[in-house]
Amino acid sequence: MPDWRVAYGVLGAAALVVAALGLRTLSESRAPRGGRPDLAGAVTFGLALVALVAALTLGRDGWLRAPVGLLLLAAVVLVGVFALVERRGSTPMIDLSLLRHRPFLASSASGLFTGLAVIGLFSFLPTLLQQTLGLSAMSTAWLFLLWSGLSFTVALQARRLAGRVSSRHQLALGFLLHAAGVLTMLGALDSGSWLRLLPGLVIAGVGSGLLNAALPLLSVESVPAARAAMGSGRSRRSGTSGPARGSR
Repeated sequence: MPDWRVAYGVLGAAALVVAALGLRTLSESRAPRGGRPDLAGAVTFGLALVALVAALTLGRDGWLRAPVGLLLLAAVVLVGVFALVERRGSTPMIDLSLLRHRPFLASSASGLFTGLAVIGLFSFLPTLLQQTLGLSAMSTAWLFLLWSGLSFTVALQARRLAGRVSSRHQLALGFLLHAAGVLTMLGALDSGSWLRLLPGLVIAGVGSGLLNAALPLLSVESVPAARAAMGSGRSRRSGTSGPARGSR
């Protein structure tokens, strides 16, 4: 079976190839408002995420330990510092005044729930299948290629829905299909066969594809035209991926 380091090496090489292709094919764009990058905001927000992830990782071995509490406290303090930096900065990474804007809040909440319900579920389910059904790591990867492959394909084809179905309705349909797919998979582990998972993976894959296509578009639409990059970047920090189409 391939070593896990090989898998990360392949992903790293693929990222370099995509970056090289992007430099040759993508055109540069700049915000009309100008200004310097918000380095202070990026650093404080990044450190807050590092502290939170470290706390959640260490918490698996016990939540009432001093390192976990200190890391959670550090995350809270850093988020507070980040808010102060964003309020005082002339070109903030995230314009906090947009939190009073309903479309922005809706897209942010959708990104959060996408990360929790979609990415969270399919992060631990492969391990669960290996432990209960005895599947190998490679067999599990091929099985979940059905979900991820459908998600990728549907996201690419979702642009055909533009003009006929709004991004909000597309997002709602994506959540409904993903929920239906997960409900369809209930009882699959007790059945003792991976075939029981196939219908749910297909339905959830289609729903995930719609989410990946609609959420970046909704994020871009929820911010002023000059801050389109902020909307797109915020959708990725919330836990989704996919092309941000329709930037205004």
